[in-house]
Amino acid sequence: MDVYFFDNTDPDGMDKVLAEVDSGLGETLCLVISKSGGTKETRNGMFGAQAAYERACLNFHSHAVAVTGVGSELDRYAIKNAWLRRFPMWDWVGGRTSELSAVGLLPAALQGVEIDNLLAGARACDDITRQNNVKTNPSAQLAAMWYHAGNGKGMKDMVILPYKDRLGLFSKYLQQLIMESIGKELDLNGNVVNQGLAVYGNKGSTDQHAYIQQLRDGLNNFFVTFIEVLKDREDQLLFVEPNVTSGDYLNGFLLGTRQALHEKDRESMTITIRDVSAFSIGVLIALYERAVGYYASLININAYHQPGVEAGKKAASSIISLQLNVLKYLTNSRGQPKTVEQIAQYIDTEEDVEMIFKICEHLAANPDRLVVKAPHENPFCATYTKA
Repeated sequence: MDVYFFDNTDPDGMDKVLAEVDSGLGETLCLVISKSGGTKETRNGMFGAQAAYERACLNFHSHAVAVTGVGSELDRYAIKNAWLRRFPMWDWVGGRTSELSAVGLLPAALQGVEIDNLLAGARACDDITRQNNVKTNPSAQLAAMWYHAGNGKGMKDMVILPYKDRLGLFSKYLQQLIMESIGKELDLNGNVVNQGLAVYGNKGSTDQHAYIQQLRDGLNNFFVTFIEVLKDREDQLLFVEPNVTSGDYLNGFLLGTRQALHEKDRESMTITIRDVSAFSIGVLIALYERAVGYYASLININAYHQPGVEAGKKAASSIISLQLNVLKYLTNSRGQPKTVEQIAQYIDTEEDVEMIFKICEHLAANPDRLVVKAPHENPFCATYTKA
């Protein structure tokens, strides 16, 4: 099956996805994935999808499947509305480590991915990365190399360069897995340590034209992980020169780039897999999940909570509350233009004048909100009226 994602609460993004689905909505399954069921991005996407089904005179609930914790807000909603199915997930599985749970396996299976082989690869990697001998434990070696490269303090960025189009999103996956796990203010003893490993990258050879120049000749503030795939393709090889294929060139770019960086004392490591198969992807996922745990142990932090993410969610909720107060005041003062300072004085929160300005600008830019702006040469002196 083709797959489409609402991965944000951006309404324009939702509209774009729905336009791609178009008349196929009646034959489209909607997976709503949220452990707690309270995540606002997922909830907003669910309501956006539900509205689209209703506009098409379709029953959303007969197309909906939940992947969530048992007894969660989403689980109760799915039961109440007789959704097609509910797939449980454990409450101790975080989003970044949920790829090999129902969260990742269900959509993968629907796309035809061999999830038994995916799990078999992860299982095989688990077996070898549970060994207590660092010399034969690849995840322990990976964590040790991160520690060495960044002096145990994340002093250098991690650049991920997979040389395979099928791995084009792998660096984004690792960005969340590693940065959300390792980026912590406090260690396990409550000391302020401000740990982290910045991760970026995309794919070779495409993006070596974008930033290899700086990696080789600019700041030496990074280390590179090359991911090498030995098998070029499933179909017959195509020779672009006598006895040379396009895959040979890809391999040449990888090895040549690695050598060019080495000549400038840039550190790198190379992970090699035979092909991009369900089994090898399972191995890579388990390899990095385990490495994150080992590295967290080396630097004495908790890899499996995310207080910074929770702080961002709480801050967003407070902004929504502030917006509701702004709308309430403008509604009560309908027809009476107000500056952001006047609105702040009413709400009794002069510290949030800039925030109120941003909220008013957003409201005025969306005609359906019926907030009209009267511009001024000084933006903070502009006034806003509820029409």
